[in-house]
Amino acid sequence: MPVDHRKLGRELDLFDSDPLIGAGLPFWLPGGAAARHEVESFLYDLERRAGYRHVYSPALGRRKMYELSGHWSNFADDMFPPMRVGDDELVLRPSLCPHHALIFSARGRSYRDLPLRIAELGPMYRAERSGVLGGLSRVRSILLNDAHIFCAEDQAGAEVAGVLGLMRQAHAVLGMGAVSYRLSLRGPGKRYGGDDAVWARAEALLRGALADAKVAYVEAAGEAAFYGPKIDVQVADPSGREWTLATVQVDYHQPERFKLGYVNASGGRDRPVMVHRSLAGSMERLFGHLIEVHEGAFPVWYAPVQLAVLPVGADQDAAAREFAAEAADLRVEVLHDGSVGARIRKCRRVPYIAVIGAREAAERQVALRLRDGRRLDPMPGAAAIASIRAAARSRGQDQAGAEVRANP
Repeated sequence: MPVDHRKLGRELDLFDSDPLIGAGLPFWLPGGAAARHEVESFLYDLERRAGYRHVYSPALGRRKMYELSGHWSNFADDMFPPMRVGDDELVLRPSLCPHHALIFSARGRSYRDLPLRIAELGPMYRAERSGVLGGLSRVRSILLNDAHIFCAEDQAGAEVAGVLGLMRQAHAVLGMGAVSYRLSLRGPGKRYGGDDAVWARAEALLRGALADAKVAYVEAAGEAAFYGPKIDVQVADPSGREWTLATVQVDYHQPERFKLGYVNASGGRDRPVMVHRSLAGSMERLFGHLIEVHEGAFPVWYAPVQLAVLPVGADQDAAAREFAAEAADLRVEVLHDGSVGARIRKCRRVPYIAVIGAREAAERQVALRLRDGRRLDPMPGAAAIASIRAAARSRGQDQAGAEVRANP
């Protein structure tokens, strides 16, 4: 039977909700927050190494900004109502791109600055209808892994290709993969910014990047953003339903609306192309997917608890606490209550279980059990900790913890 992240996430104390907070507004419990923090740190580091520069921007903006960007006329039904503050109307943002456009324009830019890659793990808000809300997959408060690349038009194709490669790298480390690629295009019945010539250029850039990446794709008319076409990377849940977790989009529209510019090599002024991208989507939808894909048994590097320490009896409590203190840079818990067998069953999703009996306590050793049921011979506590640390740092996908060796 397929795993439902809404049920399992609550059972594992990853997240929960409360009607006093409101529908579509889940909160993260310590275990889920720990896992999420690790994934956020990984994405931040991956982006930094790929040349992205991280920023912070406010979750509010003046209505006037969203009128200028085009969001108000194209997206107002999905936005929360404006809040009157003095003479201003402030709006909870539905996306980060207008803020990033203004960050670009806050300083004079030259062609030597391009491509400029601006990234942010930022909050945004969508006024989703109650009927579509569910668990972490569809929420009203979203923390998005987002970025915008400002580049010359002749750089845009390479930037899109680079994004697709970075997506594959991120997804492999997270333990998931794309099942399909979708080229989302304009369709009837919707309004879009920009003229036909601009859209043709943007579509050609995306088609070229898909061809260079040698990936098959389907076209989806009517699924484009109002400002440009996009490539949506689809993943499947255990029930076979597809979700969009990653996207890359080409936008000529908002640079024109915000009058963005840079000094070209001849001393004139050109308009940049704006490439929108998210490697992993929102943390909410991402973890809804990861919980189901891994059935709550996350890879060791972002497991909420990486090491559970089980003293066999009360006489080993002191040794267990001492061992846990030595492993304090890991996410470690000591479990005292219940039989050893019951505690082991309770920890069936924890990558490593250290059982400490009388012999192990006397010899300052631990007997490690791995998540797949294997048991290792007793080893020095320091050696076990060093191996688990190395496994976590490697961000490997071995679910059972095979990285730990009896003689590291």
